[in-house]
Amino acid sequence: MQAKARLFGHPIHQMLIVFPLGLLGTSLFFDILHLATDGDHWAVVSYYMIAAGIISGLIAAPFGLIDWLAIPGGTRAKRIGLLHGGGNVVVLLLFVLSWFSRRDLPSAPSGLEIGLSAVAVLLALVTGWLGGELVDRLGVGVDEGANLNAPSSLSGQPAQGARGAKP
Repeated sequence: MQAKARLFGHPIHQMLIVFPLGLLGTSLFFDILHLATDGDHWAVVSYYMIAAGIISGLIAAPFGLIDWLAIPGGTRAKRIGLLHGGGNVVVLLLFVLSWFSRRDLPSAPSGLEIGLSAVAVLLALVTGWLGGELVDRLGVGVDEGANLNAPSSLSGQPAQGARGAKP
């Protein structure tokens, strides 16, 4: 099932999710560096990474919603997509809470604020796996004619015109 929101032949949501996933996940590592070294600058880096991750997550989300709305009802993909999207809303909310709580003193996050980020990262691992299940197992966002010798998406030719590699 091809994604509905596409740019240059590729799903926009799949292009954009690398930013919030990377920024938000890495922010936890900077928090851990802060705890390990007492370096306040690491906590400040984490604070700004969380802000950028939230913004990029809010940009990626509508494209995922567009694609989810196009999945036929009553399918496993629709259910998995709901868990994936709903879980990612919770991930963003946890990071918003963590970020908002830090705003007065970004250089010294509390255990609660770091804990919120840690729980959000663990949940993001699950929702990321669900996203992989949607694409890799259920074929959501995959060109219907995808094969090993498909022409470039920029060629204007359908992917199904070429045949896959010989075994």
